[in-house]
Amino acid sequence: MACLSHHRTWPVPSDMLQRFPQPSPSSAHRIFPVYAMGLPDPNPGPALDASDPIWDAVRDEAKFEAEKEPILSSFLYASILSHHCLEQALAFVVANRLQNPTLLATQLMDIFSNLFMHDQAIQRSIRLDLQAFKDRDPACLSYCSALLYMKGYHSLQVYRVAHALWHQGRKVLALALQSRVSEVFGVDIHPAAKIGEGILLDHGTGVVIGETAIVGNRVSLMHGVTLGGTGKEIGDRHPKVGEGALIGASATILGNIRIGEGAMIAAGSLVLKEVPPHSIAAGIPAKVISGLQEHDPSLTMKHDATKEFFTHVATNFRDEKPSGAQNPDRDEVNT
Repeated sequence: MACLSHHRTWPVPSDMLQRFPQPSPSSAHRIFPVYAMGLPDPNPGPALDASDPIWDAVRDEAKFEAEKEPILSSFLYASILSHHCLEQALAFVVANRLQNPTLLATQLMDIFSNLFMHDQAIQRSIRLDLQAFKDRDPACLSYCSALLYMKGYHSLQVYRVAHALWHQGRKVLALALQSRVSEVFGVDIHPAAKIGEGILLDHGTGVVIGETAIVGNRVSLMHGVTLGGTGKEIGDRHPKVGEGALIGASATILGNIRIGEGAMIAAGSLVLKEVPPHSIAAGIPAKVISGLQEHDPSLTMKHDATKEFFTHVATNFRDEKPSGAQNPDRDEVNT
């Protein structure tokens, strides 16, 4: 089966512009990262005889690592160097990580390959997600290492397959993949959730995303993030996270509420109310404590607490009552 990536123009990663020829001005809009600027691709259609710079980089890195660590050469050949495109390599890697005695790697690889090779939206997403891991995670040494080892990336791409299967009416298979990813990676994403592209699941462990959740493009979610409901209600019951938002570690966001574009949720926060765009929310329950000058905090990954945050915490501590009534919002709800 021919790789579709050989017949499309893929965005060129920023750190590879010196390694590959510059495109003509007429195709300058295709230079990666378009997503980092918050701009749509004005001409996303196919282009013949185009290379795939991200796949080229993955192969170059794998060859280098095989020479550097000969003990890994067979593994790197089987996982990357024996394949003709990113789609095939990714299908091989995730199939082998998720296999078990009753769900064989060959069966899983057929499922993954079929969708990776024929769904252009998924083809674009797996590259933008890979670029997001390389750009935003300082622990990500290379495109190759993200493809081979990062379970946040693997979980996200299997979700994309399960999401496609869900909309094809193959819901039982989609749920089986969700269950297997939860078992192996500790990441639980419902196949019906809607997740954009250029996403980072940093570490991935403990991330839970509910059925009616929506996550916009260029969002970064740290480990332990929950986008959940508030009870047994049915229908549209999960959070909507705007583009460019940064959700800190172990943050819990509950209910059909909106987290605005470019917002930042501090680690460990419990969010029960909407958060305006380009603002910081922190606390239990979370409150908006300041605005943000950054357009997309998800891209800078700056988690530093601001002066306003410490002032907010200090004021709350000073005003706490000895009787134990330390949460005026909670007291107000209970009255």
